[in-house]
Amino acid sequence: MTQKQIGQRILGLRKKKGLSQDDLAKSLSMSRSSVAQIELGNRSIDILELQKLSEVLGFSIDDFMSKHFQLQDVLEEAPSTIQKKEDIRISIPTLQVQKFKNVLLYILERCAGKPNVGETVLYKLLYFADFNYYEVYEEHLTGALYRKLPFGPVPQKLDAIIKKMIEDGQLQRVKAEYHGFPQTRYLPLIKSDLTQLKASEKEMIDRVIQQMSDWSASAISSYSHRDMPWIASKEGEFIDYELAFYREAPFSVRNYDNETEEQ
Repeated sequence: MTQKQIGQRILGLRKKKGLSQDDLAKSLSMSRSSVAQIELGNRSIDILELQKLSEVLGFSIDDFMSKHFQLQDVLEEAPSTIQKKEDIRISIPTLQVQKFKNVLLYILERCAGKPNVGETVLYKLLYFADFNYYEVYEEHLTGALYRKLPFGPVPQKLDAIIKKMIEDGQLQRVKAEYHGFPQTRYLPLIKSDLTQLKASEKEMIDRVIQQMSDWSASAISSYSHRDMPWIASKEGEFIDYELAFYREAPFSVRNYDNETEEQ
C-alpha cells in the first residue's frame, strides 16, 4: 500500500469520527503539521504510530492494511476510544464585521490606486489574507465565509457590508473601464483603524498585498482556482478553512519542514 493510500484512509477515519487534525495530533502526541503530512501521503508512519492510530481511531491493523478495506465497515464494528464528541474542538468561522471592514479598508488604502484592483482582485486579496492567516496561525482573521463561485471564492455578506459602508460615507463605488472591460472599483473615504488588527494580521495582509496586488484579474483568478481549498470544494458551497492545511507549494505559506513533533 502506498503512503498516499494510507493517508487517505487515515483522513477518512478521522473525518468520520468527527476529529480535527489538532484533536488527532494531541491524541498521538505529535504536531498537527505531521498529521497533515501523513494524510497528504508526504510522510510515512512506522508500526508504533500505526498501532497508536488504531487505538485512537478504533480500527484493526489487519483490516486497515487489507485491499478490501471499507471505511464504513470499520466504523460500524469498532468501538470508539476517542474523547466524547461534545469535547472535540471544532473551529467554526464567525464573521467579525468590524474586523472585516478594517481589513477591507486597509487593503483599499494600499491598493485602490492600482488600476488592476477592481472587485475581482479585491475579493481574491481578501480570500488569501483570510486563508493564509488561518493556515499559519490556526485562527480566523475576519471569520468570513467564502463560497466557491465560477469566477473564484467570494466572501459572503460582502454586498451588504459594502452597501452599509457606502451609506455611512466610508467607501465610494466607482464604475470604470480597464483594458476595454467594465470594472467596479472601491475608494476608501476613511482610514482603517489599525488598532483593530494584531501585528501578525497586518503582516499577513501586507504579504498578500506584496505578492498579488499587481496581478491582473485573470491571473489572480487562475491562481485561486489551483489552490487546494478551491479544488476540494463543490461548486456553490462554502470553502472549508481546514483545507488550507492540505496545500502544497507554491500555495502553502506555512513551513512544515521546520516544525518538530511534540515529545
